[in-house]
Amino acid sequence: MQQLQNHLPSAEEASLAKACSRELSAILETKAETQTLLLSDPSDVQHQVEVPSSALRLLVDVLTELGEGNTVKLIPVHAELTTQEAADILSVSRPTFIKLLDDGLIPYSRTGNRRKVKFTDVQAYKESLERKRLATLDELSALDQELGLGYE
Repeated sequence: MQQLQNHLPSAEEASLAKACSRELSAILETKAETQTLLLSDPSDVQHQVEVPSSALRLLVDVLTELGEGNTVKLIPVHAELTTQEAADILSVSRPTFIKLLDDGLIPYSRTGNRRKVKFTDVQAYKESLERKRLATLDELSALDQELGLGYE
C-alpha cells in the first residue's frame, strides 16, 4: 500500500491544501476528459501539463482531506492488504478481523504464514455491513412509527 503522507499535516500545510483544493475545484471541467495545467518549476520556467480529469478530481479529494487535517493513504483497487491494514479500514482490531477471516466472512490467501486480503473484498464486506445497518435502522424506524414512538 502506498502511503502519501506519514503524519498529520501542519496547520500551514492544511491551510495551503484547503486553498489549493478550492482553486482546483473552481477550474475543474467536469465534462472534459483532460485538463491542461500550467506549472512553474523552481527556476520559474513554465510547463504545460495535460492531466486526466479523473486524476485531477482525485487530487482535489486528497487536498480536501489534507485541508481538513487528515492523513491520506492511496490504496490501489487491486491491492492485497495485510490483516492490520484491512482491520484499520474496517475500524476493528486485528484479532476481530482475524475472526472474520476464520469465520469465512472475507476471503483471503496465504503467503507463507501471512494472510493477505484483497482490498475489493474488504470494501465489499464494508459495504454489505453498511447495507445491513441501514436496513436494520429502517426496520427500527418503521417499528417506532407503528408503535407511535417516532416523531410525527
